[in-house]
Amino acid sequence: MTDAVTAGRAQFAFTIMFHYLFPILTMGLGTLIAILKTIQLVKKDDRYGIAAQFWARVFAINFAMGVVTGIPMEFQFGTNWATFSHYSGGVIGQTLFMEGVFAFFAESSFLGMFLFGEKRLSPRMHWFSSVMVAGGALVSGYFITITNAWMQHPVGYEIVNGNAQLTSLRALLTNEYGLRQYPHVIMGSLTTGAMFMAGFGAYYLLARKHEEFGRLSVKVGVICGAIFSVMQLFPTGNQNALNVAHNQPVKTAAMEGLFKTEKGAPIAIIGMPDTTKQELLDPIYVPGALSFLIYGNANAEVKGLNASPKEDHPPVELVYYAYHIMIGLGTIFIAVMLFAILLLVTNRIYKTRWFLWILMLAMPFPYIANEAGWTVAEVGRQPWIVYGLQRTAAAVSPNVSGGETTFTLLGFMGLYALIGLLSLFLFMRVIASGPADMPAEVTR
Repeated sequence: MTDAVTAGRAQFAFTIMFHYLFPILTMGLGTLIAILKTIQLVKKDDRYGIAAQFWARVFAINFAMGVVTGIPMEFQFGTNWATFSHYSGGVIGQTLFMEGVFAFFAESSFLGMFLFGEKRLSPRMHWFSSVMVAGGALVSGYFITITNAWMQHPVGYEIVNGNAQLTSLRALLTNEYGLRQYPHVIMGSLTTGAMFMAGFGAYYLLARKHEEFGRLSVKVGVICGAIFSVMQLFPTGNQNALNVAHNQPVKTAAMEGLFKTEKGAPIAIIGMPDTTKQELLDPIYVPGALSFLIYGNANAEVKGLNASPKEDHPPVELVYYAYHIMIGLGTIFIAVMLFAILLLVTNRIYKTRWFLWILMLAMPFPYIANEAGWTVAEVGRQPWIVYGLQRTAAAVSPNVSGGETTFTLLGFMGLYALIGLLSLFLFMRVIASGPADMPAEVTR
């Protein structure tokens, strides 16, 4: 890649998509660990405390890998995207700074207390440390999402000498776009954590090892997974979709493959966008559904791609397919989790081995759905790096060539491959060793 913009985008896309594999689980698993500790404290049942300690070991590996893989992105702002950093640094520097001070330090400090302080802290203090770890992870996600929200929907700024300067921290932190985007992001992470926990619980039951721990993990995982996967669709997914429709109609048109403005716009269940013919091939539509969901009126007009200049269109095919992958997988998650609840309440889930196989094999799919969601958010914003203010092509560093960026991208790919193998090795060691011996009955 000799083009600096393409090379810079490819490098950032690769590093952030690899990095995002770790925060997805960290934010979800942290909350589940706090739930386990809360149940232990309330029910005085040590099994939940043993389970929390096991999952905290997984959390710690994931947290460390997230930190390592996240650092290069900070440097890319200065190396590949210096013009963007100079233009936006007065605004997004605030939220990135607060993420480090208020979230990262709290999360890392209390994680140490939780991992090594069980015998040194009181039960309530140990529980409190788990809550702070979960809170730190969620607050970290808030600051990152609110930073991204400013790039999607800039607020609380003014242009001074050609650069954006912050005029209202309150407006930045309460950006309506971010407040609607954040719950959907978190529900994606919580669903991932719940399905991860249920999947490995299913593995232990299938392997007939640590079966008490396996049953507990499946139970907590599917209950939380059912709640979070439904909330991921409604209300958070619905609110986020409305958010995009009202602020970035061209992104919505790309997501739905809506090439022409029309009244009574349909939702395409399936279909293949053809940007040459400017139409959706072989579609199956739900008539009027898109108009109704956006405006509450099945005959309302929805703007298509033809309502904006072609130079403002995002890559339609990528946005369309990523969006439909996310929606399709999210629907499957709800079906699987609700069926799991049915088996759980009828006391058949631990013995239904074919379904345990489904739970175990489903673990990678929340990662795919989350990555697809971020692809929709980021690629759908193109060609803007700051929506309506700065185009991506104008944001690259003037003194870094595409060849140089491509060379470092290859280096990142090799390094991240090693990190991926190392994290997989560490995960497997923890899973192979399993939890501490767990009593089958309540011990207190």
